[in-house]
Amino acid sequence: MPKELRQNRSQQLADRIRQQIEQDKLPDGELFMTEAEVAEKFEVSRTVAREAVGRLRAIGLLEGRQRKGLIVRHPDPVRLFSASLPSLARSEENMVELARFRYVLEVGAIELAVKNATDEQVDRLLVIAGEIKNTVNDRSGMKKQTKLDIAFHSLLLEMTGSPFIAGMQRVLIDFFRSIAVNSPPDAANAERIGWEHTELAAAIRDGDVERARAMIRVQVRRYLPEAELGNTRGRQAAVRSSGQNPPPKRTG
Repeated sequence: MPKELRQNRSQQLADRIRQQIEQDKLPDGELFMTEAEVAEKFEVSRTVAREAVGRLRAIGLLEGRQRKGLIVRHPDPVRLFSASLPSLARSEENMVELARFRYVLEVGAIELAVKNATDEQVDRLLVIAGEIKNTVNDRSGMKKQTKLDIAFHSLLLEMTGSPFIAGMQRVLIDFFRSIAVNSPPDAANAERIGWEHTELAAAIRDGDVERARAMIRVQVRRYLPEAELGNTRGRQAAVRSSGQNPPPKRTG
């Protein structure tokens, strides 16, 4: 059988198996079949059955167990997305799309954070923001600043109350952080960083979704080019909402 035809048949078989699992509502951990039984039931060659099963194992829908056969699994989309990032990052076009995805996800997730945050979480966020403000001018404390920033944004993810959204966002945050080149900010930019964190925390405390959304747009401008599109308007909206004047904007 030509390779292309075999691959088409294996994809069709993979689709049929997936549909059967969905129709039968098979639970996670349910024993499915062996590859030999798949080939017999669907009247295909062992090679086609093996390739179809391989496609489903790659996405986490089936898992092979020695001397048992195939086990049904419910795929973890966050894990699959995380595993695909190294391949996606090879393309400049995909990197731009990933940046856009992170921007949209962070701006959208902030509304959930405002609505779902507990008083205890808000109190913790305000404390962390205060610590960031107190340490941003310490040029020798980059590790501490980074640790505080991670704690701040990790808490924002927790506040969404959505493991799926938080998981996807965490994958993107960790990915972009791993490829970023960090250098100590100058005095003006350091002051702005402290102001941005405290204003975002205050907006969440006040339950002000629009102000919080404006502030997250201001924050993400530093590492996502897509955020620059709305940066000026976002910054102006944040200032109007907070009633406070931010430190002067500096570049370079």
